[in-house]
Amino acid sequence: MPWHAVCSKTCMENANTPKKLTGSTPLAGIRVIDFSTLLPGPMCSLILARAGAEVIKVERPGRGDEMRTYEPKFGSHSVNFALLNQGKRSVALDLKDPSDVQQAIDLVRSADVVIEQFRPGVMERLGLGYKALHAINPGLIYCSITGWGQDGPLANVAAHDLNYQAEAGIVGLTAGTDGTPLLPSLLSADIAGGAYPAVMNILLALRSREADGQGCMLDIAMADNLFTFNYWGLGNGFSAGLWPEAGRELLTGGTPRYQVYRTKDDRFLAAAPLEQKFWESFLGVIAAPELLDDSKDPQKICKAVAAIILTRTAEDWMKKFSEVDACVSVVKSLREAVESPHFKARGLFSEQISDGSGGHIPALPLPVAASFLHGSARPAPALGEADPKSLHQAS
Repeated sequence: MPWHAVCSKTCMENANTPKKLTGSTPLAGIRVIDFSTLLPGPMCSLILARAGAEVIKVERPGRGDEMRTYEPKFGSHSVNFALLNQGKRSVALDLKDPSDVQQAIDLVRSADVVIEQFRPGVMERLGLGYKALHAINPGLIYCSITGWGQDGPLANVAAHDLNYQAEAGIVGLTAGTDGTPLLPSLLSADIAGGAYPAVMNILLALRSREADGQGCMLDIAMADNLFTFNYWGLGNGFSAGLWPEAGRELLTGGTPRYQVYRTKDDRFLAAAPLEQKFWESFLGVIAAPELLDDSKDPQKICKAVAAIILTRTAEDWMKKFSEVDACVSVVKSLREAVESPHFKARGLFSEQISDGSGGHIPALPLPVAASFLHGSARPAPALGEADPKSLHQAS
């Protein structure tokens, strides 16, 4: 079974007529019914919405998506919810109520894509599994996002991003000076292992459907997709038995050419002069040409470089490094990064979203070309703001 996504097709004689992607944005005319909550599914449907798709978010009555309650607030719901759900519609349905389940099924009749991220088997028990919905809509693309996939020994084990990264060998390749693995700050499994592969495979499935009219079921497993990021370690391990270890490899702290060094003012420099020409430039700036040969005792060279970098402030060093190509940066806080002249020049945070009451913050930057984005998106929806019966027919 391939790691990234499993797409199973069931051919039927009377398949839906293929729907072409038309309109001013790539996904104009595409309807998405999103049963997911929190991060992976909503991030996926946000990207689809910003590319022009109509996204209908199905939430439980009363409370809705749990992320609505998070802090800090932005308007009537959390800023997390506002960032991830702009431009969507919301319907409130109790999926334990047969009449509400029927309303959800009626929405799916006119849908192109369904997104869900319950544990395996939950949607089937609700009467909303792939087979049941495929029977009423053969062209439906059904995307299931889970941590471990639809099968396997861990399929129903509760976990979070840290667990997926730990099981996939990512956390094990980070280590502090005492050898303890470092806590990763990025939600890599949720976004890079879940949301992004989901978008990618939904788009592939839409393209495939244009040819034969058939939908499919996508099994997106967040833990599976993390292995791609360690392609080099897998290659070394599978081909030569050289399985990587923390603190010993080119990218895990085993070389002075890929390190974080402390400065005199307790800032840090991220130094990545991997190639020989960059390494020579780096040593020229720190006035240590005698450290050129780092092949025999790289850790000794690391300590020597660290001692030199510690003699000046980060600002002093960056003035010197600005005159050469040496692949050196200051380790910035998130606030400093947002205020960087480079990202401001790129307009990365120029788009604004509203809280509905006059407040505005920058929208979340998305990995979508500006020419594909659907204009200025609406704010995140109020819980149940849309009547599901009015949405039963495709817009």
